[in-house]
Amino acid sequence: MNKVIFVDRDGTLLKEPFDEQIDALDKVEFVPGAISGLKALMGLGYELVMASNQDGLGTPAFPEETFWPAQNFLLKTLEGEGVVFNDFLIDPSFPEDKSPNRKPGIGMFGKYLDGSYDLSASWVIGDRETDRQLAANLGCRALLVGELSWAQIAETIRSSARSAVVARKTAETDIYVKVDLDGKGESAVDTGLKFLDHMLTQLVHHGGLALEIRCKGDLEVDEHHTMEDVGIALGEALRKALGDKRGIERYGFALPMDESRAIVLLDFGGRSELVWDVQFTREYVGDVPTEMFHHFFKSLSNAMQANLYIQARGENNHHLAEGIFKAFARSLKQAVRRDVFSYDLPSSKGLL
Repeated sequence: MNKVIFVDRDGTLLKEPFDEQIDALDKVEFVPGAISGLKALMGLGYELVMASNQDGLGTPAFPEETFWPAQNFLLKTLEGEGVVFNDFLIDPSFPEDKSPNRKPGIGMFGKYLDGSYDLSASWVIGDRETDRQLAANLGCRALLVGELSWAQIAETIRSSARSAVVARKTAETDIYVKVDLDGKGESAVDTGLKFLDHMLTQLVHHGGLALEIRCKGDLEVDEHHTMEDVGIALGEALRKALGDKRGIERYGFALPMDESRAIVLLDFGGRSELVWDVQFTREYVGDVPTEMFHHFFKSLSNAMQANLYIQARGENNHHLAEGIFKAFARSLKQAVRRDVFSYDLPSSKGLL
């Protein structure tokens, strides 16, 4: 689902002048840290929406062309720093008009209330109690300038933004995956294949993430579609949760498992490739065909857009499989680790 950050303008982005009207260029003064804070929020998967009770032009009684330069200056300045708003919601009515569109009313937010947005994972950034009330009315979380600096606001959102939901339904499977790379939230896995569930829970215990997977597949046919589609949906969720990958380590490696050893090399470089060097000696482990582990990780690699090198040796096939999933979990944990103070891409190309 889509996520959004609603940003108030006067008092939040721009310092509010004594007459509470930004109606001239010489009244345009940014709140300290606002531009760098907004820039830090780019690429996290949020839509950015300006929502204001001021019309952006000054007092509505005046001709609007008199005041557009101030608004244009604001937008052009932000665009020059890589900050682009997706939408603008403006209600210029006066408080005494009691307009349902006026914040904290939600009348002008209708397009974001149609169920296609995850408002519980969205934010309102403002500077007044009415902005906090707006967030409550929308079902969002609120952050107020004044209580927090813009740097603290950006850090708060960046450190909580790495989650994603993927719902995938075909004629063969119906899958729901929710992942939080920073381990917030409950975890539960039910794919219909008990041994696969056991393997996927290793991602929770050894990968440091929160994971919810539900799958209803055509197991009466065989295990193929379930294994493949769970790999695809999980890979899509991991890719979405990473956002633009700024600040991540990108690479991961490791893992002994009793008499077995497993090595997983991982690179979130934007290209998918699987090198599989594993020798199982049994047809099944639990209720999962051992040949399907290769296909699972191939589907996962493609959907994650990541390179995977997987090598494992051992005598016990259960240990082989579990060692692979644990090594993948540890590699994943290392690769997605992020420095919240770094906005750099781990690539000399400038794109991942």
